[in-house]
Amino acid sequence: ELPKHDIKIITGDFNAKTGNDSMGMQEIMGKHGMGNRNNNGERLVSFCDFNNLIITGTIFPHRDIHKATWKSPDGRTKNQIDHILISRRHRITVLDTKVLRGADVASDHYLGRTKLRGKLKKINTVHNPRRKYDTIQLNQEATKKKILINTPKQIPSTRNKHSRGRKRNRRN
Repeated sequence: ELPKHDIKIITGDFNAKTGNDSMGMQEIMGKHGMGNRNNNGERLVSFCDFNNLIITGTIFPHRDIHKATWKSPDGRTKNQIDHILISRRHRITVLDTKVLRGADVASDHYLGRTKLRGKLKKINTVHNPRRKYDTIQLNQEATKKKILINTPKQIPSTRNKHSRGRKRNRRN
């Protein structure tokens, strides 16, 4: 289980055609998909519904060449089968999702890109290396006596008595 405030992003080749019919599923997907929904598309939509995710590639209107994520080896068939999913709670952070056809990735799939608007917050962590002592107890007589008994009569100096400063040995 992930924290509620984290942005959940899932990307992948789902081989799922979600289609452009979003009737009854407007919270999960937009009306700008490609083609008709297949079995994997049905599974993906129900997965998104169960996990409060949205399919970002179907939300924004683009020409089909910027929606198709796969092309057949003969180049005639193009489908939108790779998807970028994001938590429904963070839908407003998605600015755009688009396919980049010019990226040379040596594959029959095109590279998908989602632009997000992010606002980073400073996390306040309490990191105080100084110890806090209860100094009110020092005013009590019993505490004063314990301190006087446990403190040595003379505290040795940490400074060497003979060294008053730095002396240099000079050779002539």
